[in-house]
Amino acid sequence: MLADAVTRDDAAVFKLSEDKAIVVTVDFFAPIVDDPRAFGAIAGANAFSDLYAMGATPLLALNLVAWPRQPDILSLLGETLEGGLAAAKAAGAFVLGGHSIDDKEPKYGMVTVGEVHPERVLTNAGAKPGDALALTKPLGTGILSTALKRDIIAEPEIGYAVEVMAHLNAGAALAMQELGDAVHAATDVTGFGLLGHLSNMLHASGRSARISASQVPLFDGALALAERDAVPGGSKTNLNSVNQVTSWADEVSATNRLLLCDAQTSGGMLISVDSSRASDLVASLERHGTPVAALIGEVCDRREALIEVTA
Repeated sequence: MLADAVTRDDAAVFKLSEDKAIVVTVDFFAPIVDDPRAFGAIAGANAFSDLYAMGATPLLALNLVAWPRQPDILSLLGETLEGGLAAAKAAGAFVLGGHSIDDKEPKYGMVTVGEVHPERVLTNAGAKPGDALALTKPLGTGILSTALKRDIIAEPEIGYAVEVMAHLNAGAALAMQELGDAVHAATDVTGFGLLGHLSNMLHASGRSARISASQVPLFDGALALAERDAVPGGSKTNLNSVNQVTSWADEVSATNRLLLCDAQTSGGMLISVDSSRASDLVASLERHGTPVAALIGEVCDRREALIEVTA
C-alpha cells in the first residue's frame, strides 16, 4: 500500500508491480443544483478529482445511486447518469456499471479507478519549506449552492460556478506532470474547504504555511452572499475546526474567514511546488485551461500556528 487514509489523502494507492499502481477512490452527494445533467457532470468531475490529485490516469468508474422511486423524481435519474457519463468520457474513462438503492433523498456519485507509476504517485505529505502554494479553482461553491437552495439567487446566476464545478481537474494534473519532481504535494479542495485540506497537507508533511487572503480567488457574488449568511453548516464547522490551528490577521474579516473554509464541491487543486518553478507551474496551468492559476501562499518550517493567514 503506497497511500491510504492514515494521512487523510485523496485516494488509496496499491502497488501492483514495479511499474504500475492502482488508485481507487469514491465520492457521492445530494444534488446541489436543480439541473440533473449538470448535477451528474459535477458529481462525476468531483469523483475523478481525487485520481488527478494522486497523479493518476483515470481508467474506469462505477455509478453509486441512491434515489427515490417517485415517478417525477425517478425520471430525472437518466439525465443525471448521462451527466456522469459525459464526465467519464471527458476523463477518458469507462463507466462499467454500478449499484442503486431506494432512498428518500437523491444522491449520486462514483467509485473511480486509475493507474500511476509507483514512483510518480503524488500525495499530500511531501510539502517542503519554501514551496509556493497554487490553487486552480475559485472558492465559494458551498455559499453559492446554499443561496440557490434558499431561493436567494436563481440557478442562471451561478452558471459560471456550475461550469467550473463540472470542469475536470485534468488540466491541473497535466501541468503537475509537466513540472515533474518540482511538485512536492497536492490535494483537491472539497468538503473540508481550502484551509481544511491545507491543514491535512501540513499535518502529513510536518510543515506550516502562510496564506495571503487577498490572493485567494473567489467566485463573483460569494462574498456578498456570505455576508447575508448564505453559508452551509459544513463551512461553519470547518471554520470552527481550522480556528484551532490558525493565526488570523486582524484585517481578515469574519466573512473572508468563512470563505477560506467554505465547503467546496468539485473544487480545484491545491499544489505545493518548488518556489523556483512556481511561475512555470502557473504558465502550464494557464496553458492547460485551469479556471484560475493563483499563487496564494507558501510553505514554511513547522511553527506554533499550523496556518498563518495574512490580509
